[in-house]
Amino acid sequence: NDNSSRFGKFIRIHFNASGKLSGADMVVYLLEKSRLTYQQPLERCYHSFYNLMSDQVPDLKEKCQLSNDIYDYWYVSQGKTTVPSIDDKEDMMFADEAFDVLGFSSDEKY
Repeated sequence: NDNSSRFGKFIRIHFNASGKLSGADMVVYLLEKSRLTYQQPLERCYHSFYNLMSDQVPDLKEKCQLSNDIYDYWYVSQGKTTVPSIDDKEDMMFADEAFDVLGFSSDEKY
């Protein structure tokens, strides 16, 4: 899976004594703690990090004090670093444009 979720959701539905819906609550939980610190050979984790490393936003890596080499970052380079069905530059462009739409200044964005 190119973008599998690491989190699960449990929805509890509450009914009153007469059987009518009276409410609900949701619990979000981590599915696999090991995936936070380890990647399978054919997986990627932390997709937004690959977006940051894509060079779509000029000087972003420098502002974040990141190197130019994804392999300097163990937690994101144990498995795949690219996926044919995911365009990291395009995803970063969409995120950058979303910050503009929301009215973030350049200083607030980065």
